[in-house]
Amino acid sequence: MSHIFMKSISPVLYAVVWISALWFSSANALDITITQGSETAQPIAVAPFPGSDVVTNDLRLSGEFAPLTQSQMVSTPTQLSEVNFSDWRMLDIPTLLVGRVVDGEKGKMLEFQLINVYRQKIILHYRFPLGDGNERRVRDTAHVISDLVYKALTGIEGAFRTHIAYISLLRKGGGKRSYTLEVADADGANVQVLLRSPFPLLSPSWSPDGRRLAYVSFENGRSEVWMHDIYSRKRSIIANFKGKNSAPAWSPDGKSMALSLSLDGNSEIYVMNLKSEKLRRLTKNRGADTEPAWSADGKKIVFLSDRSGRPQLYSMNLSGGRASRVTFKGRYSTSPDISPDGSQITFLNGEGGRYRIAVMDVGRSGMRLLTSNQQDESPSFSPNGRMIVYATQKSGRGVLEIVSVDGGSVQQLTLRGKDVREPVWSP
Repeated sequence: MSHIFMKSISPVLYAVVWISALWFSSANALDITITQGSETAQPIAVAPFPGSDVVTNDLRLSGEFAPLTQSQMVSTPTQLSEVNFSDWRMLDIPTLLVGRVVDGEKGKMLEFQLINVYRQKIILHYRFPLGDGNERRVRDTAHVISDLVYKALTGIEGAFRTHIAYISLLRKGGGKRSYTLEVADADGANVQVLLRSPFPLLSPSWSPDGRRLAYVSFENGRSEVWMHDIYSRKRSIIANFKGKNSAPAWSPDGKSMALSLSLDGNSEIYVMNLKSEKLRRLTKNRGADTEPAWSADGKKIVFLSDRSGRPQLYSMNLSGGRASRVTFKGRYSTSPDISPDGSQITFLNGEGGRYRIAVMDVGRSGMRLLTSNQQDESPSFSPNGRMIVYATQKSGRGVLEIVSVDGGSVQQLTLRGKDVREPVWSP
């Protein structure tokens, strides 16, 4: 493993860290509960420093690491010179993360070192400006540290600075309901409400640049597809054609959007050029076609259709041609999402009254069930393809769960007092 010597955070990375603070200011959070741990998770120790609890939760959330608790630690070093390597080797901990606050030329800095215990060498060494050291800044910096540590130890980009959008339902007195479109950090913290409505909200979909969300709203008495700019908070209607307007899905280049429209009375898949607003019809079948998902290269669409008599997934080229069936196992397959590298499809598989999250390799017929719940829905890949967020039912209430792509780790995110559904992971 190559060693990376001490660096200060780059201007580009620094901008990415703090841009989220422009629109995330809520202190609300989701409760995180580990419901299943992975037997293959790598042990790691994260010694206490400002934000270390966030790093610990991030690494645990990935399902690929098993951080020690503070009560299990033999000591709490803050830098390499304070590490007693024999103590950590006795605990069979191969990697140790330490940190401290130091003085820099322009103020306080958060310094961390990732240490290989067996080689007694530094793997990573960075310093980050803390500014006024408020909680939001410390949390954002911690997510950056998590991403750096994750990539150094796995070779894969981390996804801890990303966000999850979802719909929550609040039941009020008299049978009234309130729907909200919300966004949270990937670990469930800093919940921000983008839109409140007494009418149903459905199917949020992120733009590839992470700045906009498309979704379905019934605020004008029927289903319409809207676009919401997260930073400016401006909204606009994308599709309000006659019939149903539903299931928006952005193309990978952000120039087009796939939609399910019932212009002729039957739900079909269309692609809209977002600049010209021109529509191009893709499917033409007696069955109902909906829930499109783009391939990573933007050349294919996977979608839901009941043309075979039961809901199953199909694939077709954007250039046209016949659709080919993708799923064959189970009575019900829906809600497809394709991994960012294009190698896998996750979807909802229904069999025997149970609806569970499944994953399959693109081009192959076999599938793997990742969950063991009764009522799962809406799986969505993380941008590094290593985790899947989805909604499920617990004690009559909708909650979010995150499962590692191998099914080994499951974490539950519970929003207090609300039913949460239809999550989608940001780029």
